[in-house]
Amino acid sequence: MTAHGTQLLAEIGEQPEVLTRLLKDGWAEVVEAAEQIRKFKPEWVLIAARGTSDNAARYAQYLFGAHHKLGVALAAPSLVTLYGVAPKLDRALTIGISQSGQSPDVVSVIEAARQQGGATLAITNDPKSPLAQAARACVQLRTGEEKAVAATKTYTASLMSLAMLSVALDGSHARRQELQNVPEAVATALATARAGMDTVAAEFKNDQRFVVIGRGFNYCTAFEIALKMKETSYAVAEPYSVADLLHGPVAMIDEGFPVILAAPSGLGSDVDKLLAVIEKRKARLLTISDRPEVLERSHARIALPSGVPEWISPIVTIAPGQVWARSLALAKGNDPDVPRGLAKVTLTH
Repeated sequence: MTAHGTQLLAEIGEQPEVLTRLLKDGWAEVVEAAEQIRKFKPEWVLIAARGTSDNAARYAQYLFGAHHKLGVALAAPSLVTLYGVAPKLDRALTIGISQSGQSPDVVSVIEAARQQGGATLAITNDPKSPLAQAARACVQLRTGEEKAVAATKTYTASLMSLAMLSVALDGSHARRQELQNVPEAVATALATARAGMDTVAAEFKNDQRFVVIGRGFNYCTAFEIALKMKETSYAVAEPYSVADLLHGPVAMIDEGFPVILAAPSGLGSDVDKLLAVIEKRKARLLTISDRPEVLERSHARIALPSGVPEWISPIVTIAPGQVWARSLALAKGNDPDVPRGLAKVTLTH
């Protein structure tokens, strides 16, 4: 019998290797998919996903919007499976993201898009899965088996696959070079995060309500950190963008309230507004950032490596968030390898 959280920590630690392998072995598939997409000339993008993969889709909203001027929507698969109505997808690029490739509702969206003549792409860890078979093109994540229930390496591999696709679509040599530096940056972030994380988590072990904040490209990071906390610590962790929090939910923050902030370089002045509110109300803040001026205003901090471009920073920023979620679960006496009531593959319709 292994110690609690051992499998999860091992898979978190595999991510630099997984990302290096994906960059080395996955380009041919990505280039083939990009060629199909360029010929098709989609007018917009629809992404079908659930859970962790849904958070990868949130990254794609900013990635394809900022670099390709494409509107990206998240699918409502139950329109197809429960109501029998598929959106008009004949001019869309429809992407299905699923670690297992088995969820029937995600597959159904891809099938509907292909039947209409739209462009379809599967991003999955299983190239023989129903999702991969349903799509015209497939990018395999190449993570190896992921045994821990909470997804980690499949998430960062999904982000990397989307980033690679973006680069292949516009042919940017400079951005491709930036991608090559990501595995080392993730390794650095993990090494920093592991040092002292259990001590940090112990300070929050009695908290049951959190807000987790990000913005822009790292809006997805807030959602993914919150999801990992919910899955492994059973805490109520609500994700927000800085802007959305300031538009009303900030009212819940009071003295001692725990706030998790993912704030790598690139976020705007709204972070300063948020910090001012947190300081005024004497909330407790854990920050993941490479910005010294933000870290020094935090109750607890995790320093990110500097120099990571914002467009790929979610791949790096989430790594310390995963370590944090694991440590918090252990501090609360939970086994994050086997969250209660959860299975590795969830089949929804």
